[in-house]
Amino acid sequence: MSFLAGRDRYTQRTLLRDVHDRVTDQAGCEDVRYRPSRRRPRYVVADVDPTTFLSDAYDVETARLEVRFWYPPGVDHEYYRINWVEPDRNLMVGFHQDADHPDRGPCHVQLDYEDVPVDRHGVAFLDAHPLAVLDDRLRQFSSAIDSIHWENGRPSLPPWPG
Repeated sequence: MSFLAGRDRYTQRTLLRDVHDRVTDQAGCEDVRYRPSRRRPRYVVADVDPTTFLSDAYDVETARLEVRFWYPPGVDHEYYRINWVEPDRNLMVGFHQDADHPDRGPCHVQLDYEDVPVDRHGVAFLDAHPLAVLDDRLRQFSSAIDSIHWENGRPSLPPWPG
């Protein structure tokens, strides 16, 4: 059992349970579930009604949130991936805090299209409780998605302001 240092002695399972409860209360989120299973949770996944989550003007029928928090050994903060996925367009926008791209800093926003990373930009590291980080990142999805620029059928993401 690993504890998240300085974060109310959370275990990963307890944290994911609280993430599940938080996402369940998020407007537009439906069918919130654990992946791969409730007994072995690694992610929280929710189907999303984009018009409720973002705005009535957003012209996509289906989307999904995928949230993962984990605490790797030897690191004094949580890692996370909070992704907005549009399966019909094969598009993903995500806020990631991990060691995958140190040239972007400890945290970045990433845009994938057709399962290939298109853009990554560093974003502010949030030294806060994981549920506060989740709330902040969920609020930022609207701006991130609105800033996607399409040219010749290909998306790009300008440098992130925050």
